[in-house]
Amino acid sequence: MPQGEAVVTSVKADLSKRLLAGLIDGVLCALVSLVPVLGGLVGAVYVVVRDGIDVEFMKRRSIGKQVMKVRPVRLDGQPMDLATSVKRNFPFMVGLLGLPFLIIPILGWGIAMLLGVVQLAIGIIELVLVLTDPEGRRMGDSSQGRRSSTRSPEAQRDAGRLNEWGGA
Repeated sequence: MPQGEAVVTSVKADLSKRLLAGLIDGVLCALVSLVPVLGGLVGAVYVVVRDGIDVEFMKRRSIGKQVMKVRPVRLDGQPMDLATSVKRNFPFMVGLLGLPFLIIPILGWGIAMLLGVVQLAIGIIELVLVLTDPEGRRMGDSSQGRRSSTRSPEAQRDAGRLNEWGGA
């Protein structure tokens, strides 16, 4: 690791915090998707890039994770970015791919439904992995070398020095 970079010590995030963060993000996406025409697209984009958005109040994590004080952590210690977020959240895009098919009667509805079922299966697999993996890593985390965590007490004390991460 290059000189001057902070090593971030973290612990596995509490499952209830992760689930609540996901619920908060899901409710926000559902509310945004109620806006005609672009709402669904904005919600879908948020699902995919939510952990890499670099704005002050989000601190490179989703709004739900910010509220629940959970952070997606790259195992190499670098901060999350948009590309990493897209790779991490890619498993959630399968269901979103079915949305354009909804405008095609019968065949399109079938394709959208099939992709929805695949998304449901992926969601169940992700949940099982979070529950059974010793580090609480899901498919998107394992394939990209990440996990969700909270900071350890030692890292909390050093939080003032981790400006690049934007605090706890």
